Amino acid sequence: QVQLVESGGGLVQAGGSLRLSCAASGRAFSRYAMGWFRQAPGKEREFVAAISRISLSGSITTYADSVKGRFTISRDNAKNTVYLQMNSLKPEDTAIYYCAADYGDRGNPSRREYEYDYWGQGTQVTVSS
Repeated sequence: QVQLVESGGGLVQAGGSLRLSCAASGRAFSRYAMGWFRQAPGKEREFVAAISRISLSGSITTYADSVKGRFTISRDNAKNTVYLQMNSLKPEDTAIYYCAADYGDRGNPSRREYEYDYWGQGTQVTVSS
């Protein structure tokens, strides 16, 4: 079992930055691929970014096209935490952001919600224009 708690959300003006954190409890955090998803009002939840387990060759990251070049996902296994650095925020980034953990043994981190085993409660990000 893994419990995930997101933090770092808030209200920011367009063009600003926020860093989201997701703290994981439980064992074997390093064995999980981690992802960030978001859900805007009236819309379905969508993939944002994901990072693989750390291997000898490092970790693999993947991003939604809408955030590529603006958002950066990273992880600190010593702190059992995954981060989402969000720069150049836009009003359309407004959503509840969720982190998720995938115990599947996949080479590349998944973009599919159903492949994630554990989810946090979410943190609200609001970007004003």
